[in-house]
Amino acid sequence: MPGKRASPRAIKLHRTYSVEEAARTLGVHKNSVRGWQRSGLTPIDNARPILFLGRDLRAFLERRSASRKRPCRPGTLYCFRCREPRTPALGMVDWMPINDRTGNLKALCGTCETIMHRRAGRDALATIMPGLEVQIAERPSRLKGEPIPSLNCDYGKEAE
Repeated sequence: MPGKRASPRAIKLHRTYSVEEAARTLGVHKNSVRGWQRSGLTPIDNARPILFLGRDLRAFLERRSASRKRPCRPGTLYCFRCREPRTPALGMVDWMPINDRTGNLKALCGTCETIMHRRAGRDALATIMPGLEVQIAERPSRLKGEPIPSLNCDYGKEAE
């Protein structure tokens, strides 16, 4: 099971952190912080205890998370089973609206036939999925707008 991701926002910029303090603040093991030091996190000096500047620690964590991001090219969706961006099968994508401007793209992976998802704005569909057939579904109606109340509603019942 993968470990917890350290949030760079938990680190205060104008503070120094020892290995133990950084591990406690980020909720990771102190060996993780020592591994970051071997990976390029620079301490203030090599004296004991080893201290890190808050801004250096935050910048290291932000660079580390940015280097792991793999944005999808136009015409692809990320398949979690394949762990790679893939082209949808048969070049067909469904767009299910959430509100007036945004919705979820949904398609089958061409390799493993798993359903792939991606959040997208209605205006950006042409740039995200160029050359693919995008079917736009209607947004389901909300319960408040229904003329017939739901079964759990007290509307229309006499007060007892």
